[in-house]
Amino acid sequence: MAWPNPFRRNDENTRNAWGYTFQWTPEHLTEEQMRPMKFSYDVLAEECLTRLDKISPPTSGELPRNQSILPNQKEGKEKPKRDLYALLRDHSSEDEKLGELWEEVNTILDWVDWDQIGRGQEVFYRYGGAALTGLAYQSLLGGMGAARVTEVLARTGGFSTKSARRRMFETTQHILQVTESIEAIKPGGTGHISSIKVRLLHAAVRRRILALAKEKPSYYSIEEYGIPINDLDSIATIGTFSTTLIWLSFPRQGIFLRPQEITDYIALWRLVAHYLGTPTTYFSSPASAKKSWNPSS
Repeated sequence: MAWPNPFRRNDENTRNAWGYTFQWTPEHLTEEQMRPMKFSYDVLAEECLTRLDKISPPTSGELPRNQSILPNQKEGKEKPKRDLYALLRDHSSEDEKLGELWEEVNTILDWVDWDQIGRGQEVFYRYGGAALTGLAYQSLLGGMGAARVTEVLARTGGFSTKSARRRMFETTQHILQVTESIEAIKPGGTGHISSIKVRLLHAAVRRRILALAKEKPSYYSIEEYGIPINDLDSIATIGTFSTTLIWLSFPRQGIFLRPQEITDYIALWRLVAHYLGTPTTYFSSPASAKKSWNPSS
């Protein structure tokens, strides 16, 4: 539990959730405000995935992340995996939608300050041990307990021992890639490429679940859980890697970031959110990021 503030005065706006105490304000998102985001999602990535599938059809039943090893049953050899990033890059000039996505993820927005992004990466490694501990237990393992996340994982085999371990390794690898260096997070860097692959993977998972739900409505309740991997879930995911770490994981380990460190670290994950097709408005400042982070939901 984070260290309690002995000078805090509780009132009717004081909230406590999972050992975290905060003041509710008009800027916090209400359930009514969050509900529409359960039904909005990254349409562009899904449209592009459909086009990429026509260019290079996927192996039946395989998600992009599972195609690193595809044995050739007849010859006993491994088939080369399908690289969605390379397909997008190589065909972006041939299709309007592919070009739109390619331009989006390679355009450096006005709010990106590379010096600040670099400082944000340094924050991660400055507190590396505590960061990885917090991410493991409150973001990766903790995320598996979230209701909507659970519904998606259960329908993609995400709770099998092999899949859960692979998901933890792949997510940790992605975190290390986006924090590796400034060059890694710039367009064409390992973190940038990894983020685009994750974005297209999410589109594939979403499309598969929706297709099965269309055939059998009882398979997945869109009304109850929203569109799989929707905007609200995506915002929450970025939050588990940034705001949860800053205001929950670190304090519980006795670490309290300086204001500049918080600003820089939020800026880093705002950029990652942009690459992933996640709404970035909620990470425009530490204040907005903190208020969009609602531990009680």
